[in-house]
Amino acid sequence: MSVPYDALLVVSFGGPSGHGEVMPFLERVTRGRGVPRERLEAVATHYHHFGGTSPIHARTSELVDALREALAPLPVYLANRYSPPELEDVLRAMQADGVRRALALATSAFSSYSGCRAYLDDIARARAAIGEGAPEVHKIRPFSVHPGYVETCAQRLRDALATIGDRPAHVLFSAHSIPLAMAAGCGYEAELGALAERVAATLDVPRSRLVYQSRSGPPQVPWLEPDVLDALRAIAAEDPGATVVIAPFGFVADHMEVVWDLDVEARQEAERLGLTLVRAEAANAHPRFVEMVRELVEEAAHRDQPDECAPGCCPPPRRP
Repeated sequence: MSVPYDALLVVSFGGPSGHGEVMPFLERVTRGRGVPRERLEAVATHYHHFGGTSPIHARTSELVDALREALAPLPVYLANRYSPPELEDVLRAMQADGVRRALALATSAFSSYSGCRAYLDDIARARAAIGEGAPEVHKIRPFSVHPGYVETCAQRLRDALATIGDRPAHVLFSAHSIPLAMAAGCGYEAELGALAERVAATLDVPRSRLVYQSRSGPPQVPWLEPDVLDALRAIAAEDPGATVVIAPFGFVADHMEVVWDLDVEARQEAERLGLTLVRAEAANAHPRFVEMVRELVEEAAHRDQPDECAPGCCPPPRRP
């Protein structure tokens, strides 16, 4: 592949790789946000439940391996925002390898502060720390309604629906909730709605709704709703004993919020309510998702100028 870029940089959130790394990881994620220690300790139990690790490492490594094969001979690097290999270290390694101009794929499909702007800010800080000669990095645009992502999400949902045969099901499209104040400054909610509509239409799903999960922060701060657990309670009230399929299409990879909030908490609530719960996979390293990234790399290579975010878009949330 001949492109005016020297490399692709995959930028992931990161996560701990053992019990001893859990609390330092959470402290890095929440630094400067005033999160109470007891809240960090509560979240730490989620990681300890899974051996102190996050599945995001394995899922992202699988994606990187698939991209290296699909994009060869273009080098593909992996960096994390909150755990090794960290952005600054990886950019220095890229510089040493002679990389001057790279594309960055954030493992987030949507426009928002946490899903887009924060990645740009972290890349900028890492480049500034390196100084002169740091590789130039252009982030690939949000891709939530790219045909490749729609098709990937549809196939993941199709596979999950196949496990229940001809039984009718309620489909919940799940995404990470964000504060309403943050949502007001970006296209996150509208993009989620558009993706849900397209995936449901692709599979002719008659009963579906968009729900949110993983909210945190002070209870007086309003976040996007309905919460996935509230949605399960509503389904149980209107259709006792129903089958529910949750498609976490707001997440590119299966990671801690997916496996804890859906595979543990939502499953326990479904059992209490007498519901049958099935979860679809996130995109992970699905072949159509890998192909979509290749298409986006080629798209970027043929533009005269890289995509640039509008000044002031996706502003950071105001802390209470």
